[in-house]
Amino acid sequence: MEKALQLARERGLDLIQVTEKVEPPVCKIMDYGKYLYLEEKKRKEQKKIKAGQLKVIRLGFAISLHDLQTKADQAEKFLNQGQKIKLELILRGREKALANFAKEKINQFLEILKERVDFKIERELKREPKGFTLILVKV
Repeated sequence: MEKALQLARERGLDLIQVTEKVEPPVCKIMDYGKYLYLEEKKRKEQKKIKAGQLKVIRLGFAISLHDLQTKADQAEKFLNQGQKIKLELILRGREKALANFAKEKINQFLEILKERVDFKIERELKREPKGFTLILVKV
């Protein structure tokens, strides 16, 4: 540790302890201001990745064909940006009894989307308490 501190002083840099969890501690010889800048940059980059990983598109039970096409436009844009899409079809009250009709709506949406962009289904259609969900990614 003393040798590293002396080496850092000779170069006019700082000795930065990266982690204290291991013995001996891991250190870097570099400018402390630059180190803080790089750490902040790394933290912001990871925050961006977390925020943009999964986009949700919700369909209603009685959605019209034109609205399905509009939602497909959104989905196409998100897939082309490299993001995953969670497709939700929410069912309320008596709509829950008409699960086959809901699946037809989802299949209709997937057909419209298939004409526009290549995708694959990452997680199959899954029945949940509030309706159906499906996760799509670009091929």
